[in-house]
Amino acid sequence: MNKRFAVILAAGKGTRMKSDLYKVLHPVCGKPMVQHIVDQLSKCSVEKTIAVVGHGAEMVKEQLGENIEYALQEEQLGTGHAVLQAEESLQGQEGKTVVLCGDTPLLTKETIEALIDEHEKKGAKATVLTASADDPTGYGRVIRNGDGSVEKIVEHKDASEEERLVQEINTGTYCFDNRTLFEALKYVNNDNVQGEYYLPDVIEILQKQGEVIAAYMTKDFNESMGINDRVALSRAEKAMRARINEKLMREGVTLIDPDQTYVSADAKIGKDTVIYPGTIIKGDVTIGEWCTIGPHTEIFNSTISNGTEIKQSVVHDSEVGQNVSIGPFSHLRPQTKLGNDVRVGNFVELKKMSMGNGSKASHLSYLGDAEVGEQVNVGCGSITVNYDGKKKYLTKIEDGAFIGCNSNLIAPVTVGKEAYIAAGSTITDDVPGEALAIARGRQTNKEGYVRKKK
Repeated sequence: MNKRFAVILAAGKGTRMKSDLYKVLHPVCGKPMVQHIVDQLSKCSVEKTIAVVGHGAEMVKEQLGENIEYALQEEQLGTGHAVLQAEESLQGQEGKTVVLCGDTPLLTKETIEALIDEHEKKGAKATVLTASADDPTGYGRVIRNGDGSVEKIVEHKDASEEERLVQEINTGTYCFDNRTLFEALKYVNNDNVQGEYYLPDVIEILQKQGEVIAAYMTKDFNESMGINDRVALSRAEKAMRARINEKLMREGVTLIDPDQTYVSADAKIGKDTVIYPGTIIKGDVTIGEWCTIGPHTEIFNSTISNGTEIKQSVVHDSEVGQNVSIGPFSHLRPQTKLGNDVRVGNFVELKKMSMGNGSKASHLSYLGDAEVGEQVNVGCGSITVNYDGKKKYLTKIEDGAFIGCNSNLIAPVTVGKEAYIAAGSTITDDVPGEALAIARGRQTNKEGYVRKKK
């Protein structure tokens, strides 16, 4: 009886979102809301998770991958009907099944486990996750008996005036005895205003059968927040951001202005790092200790090592070493890898390249499809000319080379170790190590030109 299962209801299109993107795929702090649910369940020792999909099924499957199972609800006939689609995977199994909505991204592992613990402690056949709402409009109400046990759950549309005064609401998350759940679902009918099969009706059915119905109230109402439109989406984003930022600060990260700092749920940031306002950290990002990030910096799917400073810059899909200085106004595009003690200055763009320890490109340069060694100086306005209109080619700059200002390196080309490129050169051939390459027209002065022109 210790097995745990989960059913995620993710079949709705979400018409109130007014979007071509299916509701459960809308991101909250950079991650689709249904992915938040799956990630929390993965921490709860759940043996099997089934996502009930309908609208956008293929997109949902692509997002969640193969680590969970799927059941198709071809026609959306209510939450009870949706759970029935998972019967084939779970029928006859002994254990507990948690049912969650795919549009409740703020639900935490701790609350899910507390719900299961309450279910076990009370010996219940069903346990409801509830919350207290200042304004319960639109939520199903939890109606209790005089002894505090759950009598029934009634949807807002079907509730009486007296029942609508109740502030304890159904969050849409439940824990059931698995076999009891699917047996009771067969007795649910659609005799209601919407003509749908409601999962909460199972509670009333079990109550009439004399089964124990328990309830666990979450301490944080935000966890119950279901996302039905863009207004609710923005509220969830704000609540999730506050949660993430508070956790970071308690772990030793300094956020100068948490309300103006945007960090993804998957980011990892080391202690004594300082994040300035306007910084956006998205996706799978790891930032080390004693870093300074921002202001107005965007980092996406990248690794930043200890002691690095990045200000007013963009870093995407890149690896940055220790004690690196980036910005202001630098752009690291995908597949950039910087060693330690590197300097990338203002208005420098890097793409699909590596730069060894101690090298620098201080300003106004583009280095794409390049391998730059250690202790290399790339002068202002220098460019690796990597594209001929059809293909891209590699530029190699070996250790200790000096690239003079306003140089064009026409790939494929190699600049040897400790070689010098004279300012203003266009290099089309390999340069041997320790050589000086000059590739520019000789200066010609036309004496008296201006007087003759006049």
